[in-house]
Amino acid sequence: MNLADLNKVALAMVTPGKGILAADESSGTIKKRFDAIKVESTEENRRDYREMLFRSTEAMSKYVSGVILYDETIWQTARDGTPLVKLIEQSGAIPGIKVDEGTQALPQCPGELVTVGLDKLAERLKKYYERGARFAKWRAVIDIGSGIPTQTAIHVNAHALARYAALCQAAQIVPIVEPEVLMDGDHDIDRCYDVTQRVLNKTFQELRVQRVELEGMVLKPNMAVSGKKCAKQASVDEVAEKTVRMLKACVPAAVPGIAFLSGGQSDEEATAHLDAMNRIGGLPWKLTFSYGRALQAAPQKAWSGKAENVAAGQRAFTHRAKMNALASKGEWETGLEKKVA
Repeated sequence: MNLADLNKVALAMVTPGKGILAADESSGTIKKRFDAIKVESTEENRRDYREMLFRSTEAMSKYVSGVILYDETIWQTARDGTPLVKLIEQSGAIPGIKVDEGTQALPQCPGELVTVGLDKLAERLKKYYERGARFAKWRAVIDIGSGIPTQTAIHVNAHALARYAALCQAAQIVPIVEPEVLMDGDHDIDRCYDVTQRVLNKTFQELRVQRVELEGMVLKPNMAVSGKKCAKQASVDEVAEKTVRMLKACVPAAVPGIAFLSGGQSDEEATAHLDAMNRIGGLPWKLTFSYGRALQAAPQKAWSGKAENVAAGQRAFTHRAKMNALASKGEWETGLEKKVA
């Protein structure tokens, strides 16, 4: 393993003013997204949609540092025969790959899940590296509810994340470590803070046990936010202040950067929160975005599966990417949203 090379890729992924596009929706998830815009989820439509994003020259070259792909997508070629991976590389962004195989029910822990996919991961990583992937992603899912999460769920998911990360680094691939505490539920921001702190502490403990080099990884956490069904929603400033405090308590300064997930926040909320955190300043790591829905909802709607709407879809994508790029430098303002609209 060459740590200097891993560190170089990790730093490039969190370049100030750029962020990561999560285009790794599973077939089931993208079908839901396509159903919402009345587009049939065929392999060709999924390819056309993603090609539209990757050919958004301005967004990709100026505001996107990397793209997380789904297994289907990394092997696909554009209409003109160019591999989609090459389109990403040509724009100056780094191709990445989601390698977990989803979740299963966790035995003896009702209502809790564990992420699977470690078997044969070493061989899969080798193939992905040959195809051009230089980073990977694995998502652990932690739910907050009555009596959960249990220490069991936190432990097994942190252990799997660390095993995945060690395998990635051995394959010269930067791991994105994503322990997601879900925002579903009626819990308040302080409960989210406490649970996320427990999850992050356990995750870094496991990463150390398994000798993962912190300089060669990127963390993809949730923010400290109120649950969706909570009557009192925390303000933008409270989310920023508590999330930064939580991360400072848990994330070693050796980690090059933190790329947040949007986790079901609205487009503008996700941008506003990121901006407010970067305005706090004086942080030991770069803070940027690794958004899926919050970058793609607008372009999906604008495109709606029609070839004549490709340019409109690309404009919508460029706008969202630019807004988040500004937020990653603490330079976003609500007024900029209105201007374009």
